[in-house]
Amino acid sequence: MICVILLMIAPITASNPTWAAGEGKGSGSFSKNDIKLMANAVHGEARGEPYIGMVAVAAVILNRVESEKFPNSVSGVIFEPGAFTAVSDGQIWLTPEEESKKAVRDAINGNDPAGGAIYYFNPDTATSGWIWGRPQIKKIGKHIFCK
Repeated sequence: MICVILLMIAPITASNPTWAAGEGKGSGSFSKNDIKLMANAVHGEARGEPYIGMVAVAAVILNRVESEKFPNSVSGVIFEPGAFTAVSDGQIWLTPEEESKKAVRDAINGNDPAGGAIYYFNPDTATSGWIWGRPQIKKIGKHIFCK
């Protein structure tokens, strides 16, 4: 009987992973709402990009939370006026795919392919000239990541 119950539960868990509240990068911790919001942001900002680019966008959010230059919360960083196109155009509210959720988990677990970047932009769509003056770290997919 126990085996049947476990087999019935396992597919649900595998298809709908959740993060434990309190997961964190370094000394920080993130609520389930923080993690969901990050997945929404990654989906809105980086869907269609290579997976490593999605992780890099999540890492930028975390790097900003840890930086003294930005708000010290996930929601504060994401909803800072003008910070993310996905907030401005409403894509933040699209339902994220599993790949976006996985990218957030990888970033929370310390994966930072952005190399400590606190900014990124798409050179084909960027409308603000100041971003070009930021020290560039690397390009991943269509995004350039900067200090």
